[in-house]
Parts: sequence; structure tokens; C-alpha cells
Amino acid sequence: MMSITQVNAISPKAFIEAFGDVAEHSPWVAREADAFRPFASRETLVKHFEAAIRAANRDAQLALVRAHPDLAGRAKLTDDSTKEQAGAGLNTLTADEFARFTDLNTRYRERFGFPFIFAVKGATKHMILDSFAARVGNDRDAEFETALSQVCRIFRFRIEDRVSP
Repeated sequence: MMSITQVNAISPKAFIEAFGDVAEHSPWVAREADAFRPFASRETLVKHFEAAIRAANRDAQLALVRAHPDLAGRAKLTDDSTKEQAGAGLNTLTADEFARFTDLNTRYRERFGFPFIFAVKGATKHMILDSFAARVGNDRDAEFETALSQVCRIFRFRIEDRVSP
């Protein structure tokens, strides 16, 4: 775990190496956030990551959302995603639960054109399925905003795992 002083002292290249994977397969978010160093606190660091995606154009935001894997899918996951999904029990689904996730992933992706995003840390598979079922009926703009907010929660959790308060 790094202190905020250590975060502020590393080179831009080391910053990207340390935080480039916080926003799934989207190191550009870390590059944008890096421009705001020095950070006063871990919370300020998190806020600049969020500001980076909020300031991005819609195409960049959509690419960021689409970079996330389906929950409980069969795609190769990043180390962070693997740990997070396992922590929520998505690696131990019953056949019926897996079928339900697969159906909801398909319906969601067909409806919105991007994967269902849910910051699974601290959640159970039942909480995730309930949210999935509730959100699949949302309007596209509202759901895109929810997806971006969930992406922000994901990188908050990941930064909190790497940087001390």
C-alpha cells in the first residue's frame, strides 16, 4: 500500500503503471488524473479519476464501459476483476444462477449496447442479480449514467486497496 506522499513522488510513468488498470483496460483515465498531482489526499485522487471520466467525450466513456467484462461470464478477467467477482461469490454459481446471469447479461447488452456494470465488492450474488433485474428495464441514458457511476465505485475500491488513507 502506498501513501499519498509516495503517490505524489512517483514519475508519471510509474503512476500509470500503478494506477493504469484501475479503470478496466483504460489507462487513459490514469493519464488524465495524473495531470492533477500533487493530490492532497486519497479522496482527492479518487475525485480526479472520476473527473477524468466525466470530462471525457461520450465515445471515450462508452469505450470505458464496454471494456468491462460481463459479470459471471467466461471472459478472461483482470486480477482485480477476478478477486472482486470471487468475493461476491460469482465463481461459485449454481447452474441455475449461471443461466440467470447469462440471460440477464445477454438481455442487458442487447438493450443497451454495453455490459452491465456493478461494483461487486461487498455485494452478494443475490444483491447483484436483484440490481440486474431492476436495471435491465431502465432507459438507456439513465442506465449509461448508472454504469459510469458504478465504474467510479469500482476504481474507488481499487484505489482504496492501493493507497492508504
